[in-house]
Amino acid sequence: MPSTIRRCPPVATPTPTPRRKLLGRLSLPERRFVADALRAETVGGVLLLVAAIAAVLWANIPAVSSSYDSVRSFHIGPAALGLDLSLQHWAADGLLAVFFFVAGIELKRELVAGDLRDPKAAALPVIAAVCGMATPALVYVLVNAFGGGTMNGWAVPTATDIAFALAVLAVIGTSLPSALRAFLLTLAVVDDLFAIMIIAVFFTSEIDFLALGGAVAGLVLFWFLLRKGVHGWYVYVPLALVIWGLMYNSGVHATIAGVAMGLMLRCSRKEGERQSPGEHIEHLVRPFSAGIAVPLFALFSAGVSLSDKSIAQVFTRPETLGVLLGLVIGKTVGIFGGTWLAARFTKAELNEDLAWPDVLAVASLAGIGFTVSLLIGELAFTDDATLTDEVKAAVLIGSLIAAIIASVLLKLRDRKYRALTEAEELDEDLDGIPDIYEQDKPEYHLRMARIHEAKAAEHRRKAAAAMASGTQATAGSSAEDGRPA
Repeated sequence: MPSTIRRCPPVATPTPTPRRKLLGRLSLPERRFVADALRAETVGGVLLLVAAIAAVLWANIPAVSSSYDSVRSFHIGPAALGLDLSLQHWAADGLLAVFFFVAGIELKRELVAGDLRDPKAAALPVIAAVCGMATPALVYVLVNAFGGGTMNGWAVPTATDIAFALAVLAVIGTSLPSALRAFLLTLAVVDDLFAIMIIAVFFTSEIDFLALGGAVAGLVLFWFLLRKGVHGWYVYVPLALVIWGLMYNSGVHATIAGVAMGLMLRCSRKEGERQSPGEHIEHLVRPFSAGIAVPLFALFSAGVSLSDKSIAQVFTRPETLGVLLGLVIGKTVGIFGGTWLAARFTKAELNEDLAWPDVLAVASLAGIGFTVSLLIGELAFTDDATLTDEVKAAVLIGSLIAAIIASVLLKLRDRKYRALTEAEELDEDLDGIPDIYEQDKPEYHLRMARIHEAKAAEHRRKAAAAMASGTQATAGSSAEDGRPA
């Protein structure tokens, strides 16, 4: 009886799932948005840097230092409405509400159209930002626990100032690849979200529920008018001012009103729209925020004494040392460690064009915590003006040290960054789209073939002309050699 051979059905080999890229290339629309946003932030950052330097000089030059306190403590505003505030308070509570309004729009856009809309893509910047806020706070707590200081300032070193960071990049002349720029921007957006939550939860004084109820009613009206498609700045600006005034009088920090209104704007585009309403308003308001509001806040808040004694206090007093180490060490370790852990446990691969030292450099750049750190410093130590100024000095010195460290790390990779940036911007076929985004399009390669063929034909024509010219020159030289003397 013949034996029968059983044939087993072939086992399908599972297709390996491609590993997600960590800090991979951005989509073209996202790259353009990031470039536009950071261009505006860079200009604002330079103005912020100038304002901070002006404040420090104004507060430390003996001939004019007394006028600095006089000017920033000058009161103006309607006392009947509870708004008889100093210029310093107007800058911190009023002008920064505009800054947080823009931050609210940025956050909304990231949630509906940016990296944060995809939970998998959002995991990396969120984990990095959370670790980048928790670690500086932990550093501050440990320094003050062992040094016998107060815990009030734990939140001061948790914030990142992207405008100041971009100003540093502009000053040292370094251009980051788009993936690193987007990572820094998203980090700052998530950072702002948690800073807002910290301010709302931990720095809210006694609440006036009547004023708070009025502010909430105003926000509901603001939302209703947006949903009904009502247009006109003359409607929204007065309403926003009323909401802000009520929020200020409620005891909740007034900047929360700005965030809430920013989050209500629609940031998703409908068919046929070039910009969503949120993006349009952001483009209108951002120049005022970056060019006027934040620099004026810096001018009235960054002016602290930098005498030998006060600088020594920064390195010896636990509160100030905790802030400094939190910014310089805590931020770097937190963001770098959070990014590495996210890559390790989500099995994401680092973009092959980048290396972990690049992540370390960006993490150290995030140690520049200026605007929000100064604001939280003022809120944390309201009862001690001397300690407030010393904490501000710690923020300035810590941010400066972080900027120097980041500059050195970034400069070491500057040649690589320039090559990557040039590759990202190269557009040989002049169609307005960088070539790196068209590598999978046959029509792009056909266009490039025609361009190279035309160039080759032109070079052949020039070669033939050069050869003909050389032959004539040789013939003329020979004729001259044969003439009689």
